[in-house]
Amino acid sequence: MFRGCNVALGRRILPDSRFVASKFGWASGSRRSGSSTSRFLAPTRPSRSRPTAVSLLAPRHVIPFHASARQLEVSVESPSSPEISKPYSPPTTGLLSRLPASWVPYAELVRLDKPAGTYYLFFPCMFSTLLAAPMADPVTSPLTVIGTTALFFSGALIMRGAGCSINDLWDRNLDPQVARTRLRPIARGAITPFNALTFTGIQLLAGLGILLQFPWSCFFYATPSLLFVALYPLAKRVTYYPQFVLGLTFSWGAMIGFPALGVDLLTNTAAMTAAGFLYASNIAWTVLYDMIYAHMDIRDDAKAGIKSIALKHDAETKQVLSGLAVVQVGLLGAAGWAAGAGPAFFLGGCGGAAVTLGYMIRKVNLKNVKDCWWWFVNGCWITGGAIGAGLGADYLIQYSNQGEEAKPITQS
Repeated sequence: MFRGCNVALGRRILPDSRFVASKFGWASGSRRSGSSTSRFLAPTRPSRSRPTAVSLLAPRHVIPFHASARQLEVSVESPSSPEISKPYSPPTTGLLSRLPASWVPYAELVRLDKPAGTYYLFFPCMFSTLLAAPMADPVTSPLTVIGTTALFFSGALIMRGAGCSINDLWDRNLDPQVARTRLRPIARGAITPFNALTFTGIQLLAGLGILLQFPWSCFFYATPSLLFVALYPLAKRVTYYPQFVLGLTFSWGAMIGFPALGVDLLTNTAAMTAAGFLYASNIAWTVLYDMIYAHMDIRDDAKAGIKSIALKHDAETKQVLSGLAVVQVGLLGAAGWAAGAGPAFFLGGCGGAAVTLGYMIRKVNLKNVKDCWWWFVNGCWITGGAIGAGLGADYLIQYSNQGEEAKPITQS
């Protein structure tokens, strides 16, 4: 009746987690090494001899219940055990638990409860806005920068959800084979592919509505990114470097901040150069953090035939991460140089990125799923926050300097 469990009858639990079966003299067969099955408990004749001690294997949760006036104690193995396949259970905490039940699968589809992807999509947009603001003539006002950044965040939230929907439609036959993804809404049948496709169309229309709030030129700069959004799930099937395709997609916003503030990339050579370096820097950053993310599924990916840079370079992952960090920081510095950034950017943004990336690469335990997840979730704020702070400080300095230069000179 209970698979992967150890059951013991008795009146007393010893401090060393062993049960003493007394009075009724129950004996249990032992679990064989490497096997997922246990022998059934067999009753024996009552005996006055020394009680039998039954060792308990890795107790996790103790559930008492009564049967035939005897108290049973059941030890259930850890939910992380490969022998136990946890069924889906609706969320009981957080934002999703407050939504109507019919909305929950769609909120899960867009990863509303896991916003890290939204932040990673948003940061390149914010970086380009802050880098472009001092290049506008006159320097863009703080209110305009804040408003533009808010629009970018709204767009990142919606388009990241659309990207997740497209990804899950592509992977609907692969997700059930991976432990971390097998309970996604399409994979478990909570949303049909047709409904998911319809919902994706609604999200894309909402994203278009936000895009049209920007200057018209942004439409032409932003639209080509949809090609990479659709191609990324396919890349996982044909190349060990799908993270590079993801980088092309998630980093696209590194170019859109310039036309959003009226800085034309086609006529402004310095802006085009800065945007190109910033875009390339963010591609390196995307490959870096997604390589850490890929280590969470490395075993399941290998079984399912899903390719990733983590599988290709498992033995030398930290060396690859270090190289990506050097490339990212170097290209970021080149972007600042092309844009005419000041010391605040190079010290705060580039220096901060170098320190935070180095610390993360040194500390992350690539063999631990929870540790990889922690660094993936928090790394965007640690490194992205450092770069954003450097860019923001440099922008405010240049904006205030422009104000000082604009003051009329009065003669005494």
